[in-house]
Amino acid sequence: MSTVKTDYTIHPYLSFSGQCEEAIEFYRKAVGAEVIMLMRFQDAPPGSCPQTMPPSWNDKVMHARLRIGHSTILLSDGCPEKQQVQGFSLSLTAPNPAEAEKVFAALAKGGQVQMPLAKTFFSPAFGMVKDPFGVPWLVYVEQAP
Repeated sequence: MSTVKTDYTIHPYLSFSGQCEEAIEFYRKAVGAEVIMLMRFQDAPPGSCPQTMPPSWNDKVMHARLRIGHSTILLSDGCPEKQQVQGFSLSLTAPNPAEAEKVFAALAKGGQVQMPLAKTFFSPAFGMVKDPFGVPWLVYVEQAP
């Protein structure tokens, strides 16, 4: 059996079906996201985007990269068809319960709390929330060893 050495990096890539710009602004305020790169459909070379892309989407986000702490997420408006967000959660590790409470409240604004932030057997603060765009988040503080 051989061992494969890799130097891969995995980044979540979220599609927002026309609400990407709003999501970026929300994440800037809620979790201090920094926009590293943003490209609009109108910036793409001719013929590089699907022909089915309506002209009204020219100013929509084709690709964006955000830095949140030491992590990166990628975002796009994707396609005009509504896409369902399912099968994953973004997990945000906060340095302490006070910061977890602040971030949890910011993500929950306009969203839906699935499990209130609370002390658990594995964390001094853990909660689950869907933000206003339907993206599920786990907010967590690591338990001291």
